Amino acid sequence: MTTVRRTRERGVETLTLDSPHNRNALSATLVADLAAALTAAAADTGVRAVLLTHTGTTFSAGADLRDPPDPDALVGLFRQITELPKPVVARVAGHVRAGGLGLLAACDISAASHDSTFAFTEVRIGVAPAVISLTLLPRTDPRALARHYLTGERFDAAEAARTGLVTAAGDDVDAVLAPILDGVRRASPQALAETKRLLTARVLEAFDRDAADLTALSARLFASPQAREGMTAFLERRDPEWVV
Repeated sequence: MTTVRRTRERGVETLTLDSPHNRNALSATLVADLAAALTAAAADTGVRAVLLTHTGTTFSAGADLRDPPDPDALVGLFRQITELPKPVVARVAGHVRAGGLGLLAACDISAASHDSTFAFTEVRIGVAPAVISLTLLPRTDPRALARHYLTGERFDAAEAARTGLVTAAGDDVDAVLAPILDGVRRASPQALAETKRLLTARVLEAFDRDAADLTALSARLFASPQAREGMTAFLERRDPEWVV
């Protein structure tokens, strides 16, 4: 069974993350399924834009610690979204953690409901937000990102919008998205593709410059003793040994 469901309405292809057993965590399976769905959407002339959303109360819980994706596959997914010649719009009506925030930042436009929450939890399990920085650093306020990267604390949708992590937030995420989706439906496919190319040039420069180093950093940290302790503590629902 696929972990990504596909529907379409008036040229907008909705890709729904549907992996409830792990709160839509970025498993090897989900990353592969989403990449395949995006490839199909890119090739389909009937698709004007992609809407990325989720089932349940979590957009994505981050990397699946039990079935982690290959770091190169995760980089490939983020780059695929960035390079897709059609706008990718994220719809968040729930929680986003760690690697899920890299997925969110890869999207061109995003909207979140006011009850959504966000956190970069990597530092709390002994690793760093390495690969996801490819999409986050070029698009997010650096001072705010420093706080959230270094503390792992939870923050709300208003803060996410203020710092550029999401485009807009509101009580009704679908009401926020309505004019955005209407806008892309009214736009020329050629104009959308070329305008997106202008907007993503700086993000793609980061991929070209930093992807290999950040992938190596991620692999090294995940293999470290502190990461093993952090992940074990997370799975056992206890504090890791370094908490003071």
